[in-house]
Formats: sequence, structure tokens, C-alpha cells
Amino acid sequence: MRFRRSVLAASALAALSVGATTALAAPASAAPDTTPQRVCGSGYKTVNSAAVGSLGTVYLTYNSANGRNCVTTIRTNPGTALDMSAWVYVPDTEKGDQDGGWYTSYAGPTYVYGKGHCVDWGGSIDNVYVQVYGSNCGALKEHRVTFTR
Repeated sequence: MRFRRSVLAASALAALSVGATTALAAPASAAPDTTPQRVCGSGYKTVNSAAVGSLGTVYLTYNSANGRNCVTTIRTNPGTALDMSAWVYVPDTEKGDQDGGWYTSYAGPTYVYGKGHCVDWGGSIDNVYVQVYGSNCGALKEHRVTFTR
């Protein structure tokens, strides 16, 4: 009986240790929610994206309920603030929006009404820039440019 109690106590202690380790670990939800849908808001769905080197991704999202596009640049590994940007422009209407500054996880959101129009969009992280022209307008083929300054 004494041996059985010792084994049970050791098992319980081991289970508590594992539970305590798990409890002390940072939950996944502790990281900022930097999905494009979270940054742009309810109703926005990702319709296009472009890698910013290995530093992150620029996302083009669209909300069919209001006809607006949103662009955000999201870092792969948030951390020390870096120079970042996000922008969107509709050539047909000459309307656009941009955001830039020193950010730890994302730039934007930037919004423009784009229903039925081609959009130009892009962003940057540190010194890597992505520009997409003539995007999301049916049969027209978009043109992508990535460069480092």
C-alpha cells in the first residue's frame, strides 16, 4: 500500500509539474492578433498577398459589403520597431491611402473604395519594398516589383 501511494504521489507530482509548465508557458493568444482580417476589420477577406522578402507579407483584402479594399503589411517576426509602410491606390478614381512609420508588428490598415476597379498596392519592411500594379481586375495581368534600397 505504501508503495502504491508513493507511485500515485509521484505521478500526481509529475502531472502537476507538466500542468504548471504548461500554465506558465505563454498562451498562443498572448501574441498580438495580426491577421489581415483582424487589422482591417470585420468583413474583409484576403484576395491577394505579396512577400516582403523574408521579413513579412503585404495583404490586399476586400469587403464585398462596402466595396472597399484594405492593405496591411504584417511582419513575420514582430519585435523592435522597423520602418514599415502599407498603401493602396485606385488609378481610375485617383483615390488612395497610405500609412508609414516605425512599427513593431504591422503597418496600416489603409483603405480605398475599389469595387469594379483595378488596384495598385504595396508596402515595405525595413529596406525591402513590394509594389503590385493592375491587381485584381479580371483578365488583366498584374505587375509585381520587389526591390531593396
